[in-house]
Amino acid sequence: MKPVTMYTTAVCPFCIRAKQILKAKGVEQIEEIRVDMQPDERMKMMEITGRRTVPQIFIGDTHVGGCDDLQALDSRGALMPLLNGA
Repeated sequence: MKPVTMYTTAVCPFCIRAKQILKAKGVEQIEEIRVDMQPDERMKMMEITGRRTVPQIFIGDTHVGGCDDLQALDSRGALMPLLNGA
């Protein structure tokens, strides 16, 4: 399974939901980058993604987007293939 990285904050309900979706798909480890505790990381996230909201989710090198994007990916059956490297 590809590594998952997520830019998050402590109290973001969308971050919590995204983690629940990923764990339900068998993701055991998510590298969380807390932008509320590391402002420089938020700037880096904004440079990479062009977005300022969290979560911002990466599966391997692929930027998935936020929680809504993750749910849409799952709805069209594309999340598991991405996680599995297909």
